[in-house]
Amino acid sequence: MENRLESQSHRRVLLPGIQLVVVYAFIECALWSPRMADRNRWALVAAITILLAVILDRPSVRRMGLGLPVKSAGAVLAVSVAVGAGLTVLAIWLGGHFQSHTTLGYLYGSGGYLIWALLQEFLLQSFFFTRCEEIFGTSGAVWAAATLFAAAHLPSPILTTFTLAGGLFFCELFRRYRSILPIAIIHAALGLIVGVTMPDSLLHHMRTGIGYLNY
Repeated sequence: MENRLESQSHRRVLLPGIQLVVVYAFIECALWSPRMADRNRWALVAAITILLAVILDRPSVRRMGLGLPVKSAGAVLAVSVAVGAGLTVLAIWLGGHFQSHTTLGYLYGSGGYLIWALLQEFLLQSFFFTRCEEIFGTSGAVWAAATLFAAAHLPSPILTTFTLAGGLFFCELFRRYRSILPIAIIHAALGLIVGVTMPDSLLHHMRTGIGYLNY
């Protein structure tokens, strides 16, 4: 009986572990392939693999964090979003380095970055965190998923450092409140703060992987 339970436990973490390794390998290929066409191809392969994994697992909306946060989390998340937005405005007012110098250009860039932040949070939380949770437990998943998130931003020293700290913060919020939408808003606000306050000579247009080296 004990051996059977141990075998079932191993099988329960085997599939999430395989999915993590395979998808992360595809993402690294997308980041480090020398040709743009190859990077786009690997990104598409990663996206299809994630979609198939989600279909195979059939997780609940709640587990993936695709619903709205519970009422008790609303005040905490609302304050975080407001502070992030306020800091972004302050950074621009102080004369940041954001690439769009018009209000319209900034709003357009901010909207696009919000969508990108939402996609990143889906990948980080709905895919990586939920699988790390099955392997390492809830608390261990915070560190494991955040570390994977930061490593994907190598070799940029600025982004790797900020995404490790930010990843721990985002994953802890997800662990507590299980909703990626407000976390994506906070992510976008903090990302824009980095974009407008750090010189592009260090950020390299916020590129990672081979794109950072080829800047």
